[in-house]
Amino acid sequence: MRPIFTVVDSQSLVIKPTAFPVLPGQPLLTACGLACIRQDRVLFEQLAVSVNAGELLQVAGKNGAGKSSLLRLLAGLAQPDEGRVQYCRQDVTAVAADYAANLCYIGHQSGIHEQLTALENLSFWRAAAQQAPADDLALLARLGLAGLEDIPCRMLSAGQQRRVSLARLWFASRQLWILDEPFTALDQGAIAMLQQHFLQHLQQGGAIVLTTHQSLSLKYDKLNTLELAYRW
Repeated sequence: MRPIFTVVDSQSLVIKPTAFPVLPGQPLLTACGLACIRQDRVLFEQLAVSVNAGELLQVAGKNGAGKSSLLRLLAGLAQPDEGRVQYCRQDVTAVAADYAANLCYIGHQSGIHEQLTALENLSFWRAAAQQAPADDLALLARLGLAGLEDIPCRMLSAGQQRRVSLARLWFASRQLWILDEPFTALDQGAIAMLQQHFLQHLQQGGAIVLTTHQSLSLKYDKLNTLELAYRW
């Protein structure tokens, strides 16, 4: 399986439909019997997760219930104490390169280089994904960062840094998005724009796993919720 890329229309900045490797309704990410232990506390055990192409899974629960830990396990950034995670019915460890080529993970941290400008961060990500240069000035303007493209990111507000980080979702064509609190530090306008982008991604056959303490305001036809209970 080869990495898949798409083209961003510099006029509309709408992601053009792309051929994802998994068809809508088919299993993309599954996990069974997952257990996670942190500092002698069992966050969860015997946990099952299933995400099909075209679906959004919202992981809910109180602080400390293990939401971020679960997302890291699903993204292959940590190993479960028990159980296994599968991508396209194969263990993620066995198909790590293919999985990474089809995954966009954005965690609590922005993941940006604060010494670089917003424009330089986008250029770096494109080069890392082996994508041709594009009109990133237009993309940053669309995300409310017009006039801030050449300012080092360390000088941007938390919300502006978050917008730079989330810009990857507009040009990196990965079928599965795993997002840890993507609405953090965003204003209501940015949250609405991001949710609309979620809807478009799902309609094109993408899949999303996310955590958020905020309600999803749009109607998603294939929305599932996984509630993690806080365990003492």
